[in-house]
Amino acid sequence: MKLQGRIAIVTGAAAGIGFATARRFAAEGAIVILCDVNAERVQQAAAQLAAGGATVRAHRVDVTQREQVDTMVAATLTEYGQIDILVNNAGITKDARLVKMTEAQFDAVIDVNLKGVFHCAQAVAGPMIERGRGVILNASSVVGLYGNFGQTNYAASKFGVVGFTKTWARELGPKGVRVNAVCPGFVATEILQTVPDKVLDGMKQACWLGRLAEPDEIASIYAFLASDDASYINGTAIEASGGMSI
Repeated sequence: MKLQGRIAIVTGAAAGIGFATARRFAAEGAIVILCDVNAERVQQAAAQLAAGGATVRAHRVDVTQREQVDTMVAATLTEYGQIDILVNNAGITKDARLVKMTEAQFDAVIDVNLKGVFHCAQAVAGPMIERGRGVILNASSVVGLYGNFGQTNYAASKFGVVGFTKTWARELGPKGVRVNAVCPGFVATEILQTVPDKVLDGMKQACWLGRLAEPDEIASIYAFLASDDASYINGTAIEASGGMSI
């Protein structure tokens, strides 16, 4: 198991890619700290993994609130003495065209998708530097590479995450901490359940594989990047879109 004994924090872990990542990390031997703003769902997710034999902890964390992030990190360090991996997965969308987007929509997405990533990374960076090792993985998007109609706020946040990744790779790499980003394309998560079939068909056609990604496929990338198999990968933003940008 590639992550045996590692302590991994996953934000936005109650569902979708976050839950798939937590499940994959647990299967690879990690102790997983599941964090999500939805207290009931994160407890349910943790219970599901624990029932399968995983060692997990669940925390209700709003990543926009630094005190909540610090409390979760402190509790993890008190119990386990270290943090090996952080997956900054928590994110939201509030789409609108530029001329229609409200300031509240813009601020909400930036606060979660960008400032929340900053909060979590800064909270774990010190302990990782002290140990001389660690991995920070940030969730960007193909939208953070190419932009997308109606997603001014989301694109800005995901472009920003790539900037964070490359900056922190320079700052933390010499300290033994690797930082990378994953840029998924369209993924079959519950957020797409309300999307009309016609729109889903268009999303599939935009990808040369002719289908949406499964959450487990993105989780596999995180598991690889978190492991020693990726020990010389630092500062990358890996596109996982099935080739939609070709």
